[in-house]
Amino acid sequence: MARLVQAVAEAAGLRTELRPLGEHTGPLLVVSNRAAGDTRPGILILAHLDTVHPVGTLLETPYRIEGDKLYGPGCYDMKAGIYLALTALGRLAAPDATRLPVDFVMVPDEETGSHASRAAIEAYARNARYGLVCEPARANGGKCVTARKGTGMLRLSVKGHSAHAGVAHEKGRSAIREMAHQVLALEGMTDYGRGVTVSVGTIEGGTATNTVPSLCRCVVDFRVPDMPAAEATLARMRGLQPVGPDMALDIDVELNRPPMVKTEATAQLLGKARLFAAAAGFTLDDAPMTGGGSDANFTSAMGVPTLDGLGADGDGAHTLHEHILVSTLGARAQFWYLLLKDLE
Repeated sequence: MARLVQAVAEAAGLRTELRPLGEHTGPLLVVSNRAAGDTRPGILILAHLDTVHPVGTLLETPYRIEGDKLYGPGCYDMKAGIYLALTALGRLAAPDATRLPVDFVMVPDEETGSHASRAAIEAYARNARYGLVCEPARANGGKCVTARKGTGMLRLSVKGHSAHAGVAHEKGRSAIREMAHQVLALEGMTDYGRGVTVSVGTIEGGTATNTVPSLCRCVVDFRVPDMPAAEATLARMRGLQPVGPDMALDIDVELNRPPMVKTEATAQLLGKARLFAAAAGFTLDDAPMTGGGSDANFTSAMGVPTLDGLGADGDGAHTLHEHILVSTLGARAQFWYLLLKDLE
């Protein structure tokens, strides 16, 4: 996918760089219209080349068009968004065709947390005046995104003591029993009023039905609306204590993506983008805070005014009925062209 997009970009006259990120993921692709030696803070476009759909999905669920809907795995999230931004930038390949230099960074690992690409994203963000992200527009209205919850993960291991479940049950210390207490404590940290959610997603433990289990593990997802909530949640998770005797907890918790909080600078950027959208023939509004994370979380946390959800209009992200609305693509493409050309 990276090489395909690179070829399209180079054919349009844009500068490209394909940067390896290690043996466990694909490369990072950077496309730019910067002139050599131009170090001015500019526009940073972010997109991801990966998808949640496994290899072979396209064979089982082939691309098709039904009425105004184009179906295909990854089309909405987010190949169409890449195409819109790349097409617009291709029309503006000359360094003097835009008021600000444009860097388009496409990562290979957003769906798995952007662990390999985060450093590169943040490096480009340090020299960015604005951030624009090609994630899909919100369904039922095509709204963009100006606020996202931060996302985190907890890996918890409980260690007890094994024993024969029939002969020496009293000598055992059940890790599963202890984990049951911890699961209730973790799920109890959910606070809908505050916008904090905690979900124990997977759990495993034990070796045999006739053995008191000595080990149990779980992986927990949590979402937070702002940094004070993030710090409070992290402190509560790190402060978990065993309920039963002779038990030990191994706690590994991190905030993978900081919250994307709507700032006044972001609101001002949205105001400018609305004018370009109106000129392209549609209304651009922003959606309420969403619980899903993206690479916009990183740029926003660094103080870069960022608009997300500027990709294609459609629905069904991460599903087999994923689709884009063909009739909206022309206006969206013109919006991207005007935005990159005249944003300053």
